[in-house]
Amino acid sequence: MDSQMVQARGLTVSYASAAPTTPALAEVTLDIGRGEIIGILGESGSGKSTLALSILGMLPANTRVQGSIFFQTHAQPRRDLLQFDESEWQAIRGAKISIIFQEPGLCLSPVMRVGAQIGEVLRAHRGGKTGSHQELVETLLRRVRLSDTDRVYRAYPHQLSGGELHRVVIAQALACSPELMIADEPTRSLDATLQAEVVDLLREINQKSGTAILFITHNPALLAGFANRVVVMYAGRIVEDGPAAQVFRRPLHPYTKALLQLAPGPAAGVIRQGRLLVIPGSLSDSDRRARGCVFEPRCFARTAVCQEQFPDPVALEDGRQVSCFNYGN
Repeated sequence: MDSQMVQARGLTVSYASAAPTTPALAEVTLDIGRGEIIGILGESGSGKSTLALSILGMLPANTRVQGSIFFQTHAQPRRDLLQFDESEWQAIRGAKISIIFQEPGLCLSPVMRVGAQIGEVLRAHRGGKTGSHQELVETLLRRVRLSDTDRVYRAYPHQLSGGELHRVVIAQALACSPELMIADEPTRSLDATLQAEVVDLLREINQKSGTAILFITHNPALLAGFANRVVVMYAGRIVEDGPAAQVFRRPLHPYTKALLQLAPGPAAGVIRQGRLLVIPGSLSDSDRRARGCVFEPRCFARTAVCQEQFPDPVALEDGRQVSCFNYGN
């Protein structure tokens, strides 16, 4: 129990603009261990970002949320985040749990210098004036491999390159030494070289500080050799969860198998043979409301039972879990 920092149980999230029978998250159960790197993998609309916003308490006010998210820090006992009021969230958000958004230009103020914006995070949680944290901010900038710290500290966001901006928001997320960092598609707008640099930087942060990382992506290639575990989501549900090396070597769920086959280039040992596999069709609201498996209309391994029942999670001996009647086929 003590090794598990975050424990989500039966997490169901529905937005007010959607029909109540089509939740963005449905009965999600997930553990995040201390110092663990977990890759959350899935297409757009799979519920990845909703999961991140749930853990951060940043869902819209009119959102319907059920279940629990227990959070236990080194210094504080286990508590259900979903019972927090806004003042309690503000004490944790940015300090104990931080986030790196995919578009740094949208989460940095265009009229504040970069150093001042990182300093604001420190001021909010540690007190003092923003300028009093300059030395620590410059240390953070060096930590994310920005060598020209004086220039970056005094720059406005528009004066920095895309790669520099991504490092700035990582420094901002690191400011208060959080126990969990959520990276929501942080490399989506970068080229392959910069993507690799950001992933390598996050790996280094994890190894040196022990900060757990929840890395959200639609690209399985980014998780190979980086994540300890891979959690595959589809239509707001977790369909497969297991050690990364095993998931990549032998995917069990048909959706996981298709994602790996569709990755740009051989992904973690999964080599394409013959024609390129495609996932037919697209996810619709009627699929979400079906009584059977939500992936059944697009699945190449479906059988009659898949239309009648939703598969319960099956726990396997090697630490893996899969929700599929025909897993491995």
